[in-house]
Amino acid sequence: MSEKRKRSWAEPYKIKMVEPVRMTTPDERKQAIEEAGYNTFLLRSRDVYIDLLTDSGTSAMSDRQWAGLMMGDESYAGSDNFYHLEETVRGYYGYKHLVPTHQGRAAEHIISKIMIKKGDIIPGNMYFTTTKVHQELAGGTFADIIIDEAHDPENEHPFKANVDLNKLEDLIKKYGAERIPYVSIATTVNMAGGQPISLENLKAVRKITNKHGIKIIHDMTRVAENAYFIKEREPGYAEMSVKDIVKEICSLTDGATMSAKKDALVNIGGFLAINDDEVFDKARNMVVIYEGLHTYGGMAGRDMEALAIGIKESVEFDHIRARVGQVLYLGNKLLEMGIPIVKPIGSHGVFLDAKKILPHLKQDELPAQSLAAAIYLDSGVRAMERGVVSAGREPKTGKHNYPKLELVRLTIPRRVYTQAHMDVVAESVEAVHRSSSDVTGLKFVYEPTYLRFFQSRFEPV
Repeated sequence: MSEKRKRSWAEPYKIKMVEPVRMTTPDERKQAIEEAGYNTFLLRSRDVYIDLLTDSGTSAMSDRQWAGLMMGDESYAGSDNFYHLEETVRGYYGYKHLVPTHQGRAAEHIISKIMIKKGDIIPGNMYFTTTKVHQELAGGTFADIIIDEAHDPENEHPFKANVDLNKLEDLIKKYGAERIPYVSIATTVNMAGGQPISLENLKAVRKITNKHGIKIIHDMTRVAENAYFIKEREPGYAEMSVKDIVKEICSLTDGATMSAKKDALVNIGGFLAINDDEVFDKARNMVVIYEGLHTYGGMAGRDMEALAIGIKESVEFDHIRARVGQVLYLGNKLLEMGIPIVKPIGSHGVFLDAKKILPHLKQDELPAQSLAAAIYLDSGVRAMERGVVSAGREPKTGKHNYPKLELVRLTIPRRVYTQAHMDVVAESVEAVHRSSSDVTGLKFVYEPTYLRFFQSRFEPV
């Protein structure tokens, strides 16, 4: 009997509208990156061919979501769209209370101000930039409790977002539960390369926190992608739906911050979801100060409607399989070309190992920032740095934080690009890799106080 040939697959949608993109010349790209201070965040979108800067707010909405925009109830108070969104969050995620915000970092701000006091320690499965800065501004200190495998790009642990339970127990023993307002759990972990946490590990974390009376706050930005990996990789969940796995993940936590611009397939929006009545009451009061009334929280009614629909679409198996499948397609293509990337391939992007691609550059010469600029110069593909620039400075000493991972993230928007675009990206990375010795390092010429990767400017060393 002949071996069964693996069949090709295609995206579970058809294209209804197109947006032309501008093709640039090498000279135009050279001028553009110099004017942007070698920071891909400062490039104008008109100068970008394939935009893999981020998957945040860059996805394509469905016809159902566009139709939902026409159902927007823009009443200042008591919008019907808020109640539809609240019902959807309760039904799909299980959280009791909803506080809408204009995007995820607003929810991070609110929960940090409510729950963190000066001197607190916030354990988490690797930092995320905006989450960490809000925790610090509230007077807390982030403590990394992710497993060691997460810091090794070559390690192929299937759940590199798992918490090291011994690290968590040691922190509780050292500082006491009263100084730990909550454990911050992300699904998936962006800075580790889009890596998932297992349900087995999350249940163990829940057991420890219950024992000590500590809450878990869930960064659920990419929870559907994490659920897909659980279905694919964790024993006992193959027959369970992505929707049900998402609900089980959320049931193990006490609340969540959500940047709906990722998994939930909208261009703007987010929320804080919480089970604790007292925390909710404070958050509902605070959102009025910083965002808007508690029934819109910085979002238009039409955007809340699109978000409610996007939540439902995000857990559809055909959608999530194709979404993660496109990331896997690009990652496997790069591996076949011999390009060093974070393994296993993550959920929302492929992460290039800049230390290995540019071994001649010291970390102070910003290899990931340099590599992102080089890829743009080659092809007009825009990626982003996830290394020493993103890690920022140590607040007390002012010195650079030096993460073990020095990465360039090729972040794939949902339902936007075709496999042919991924081929172009792979060929560009391969071309830069072949001539990597020609890539020079960069140095800072301007650096803002917070989240410096967004606005810093550089020049060649």
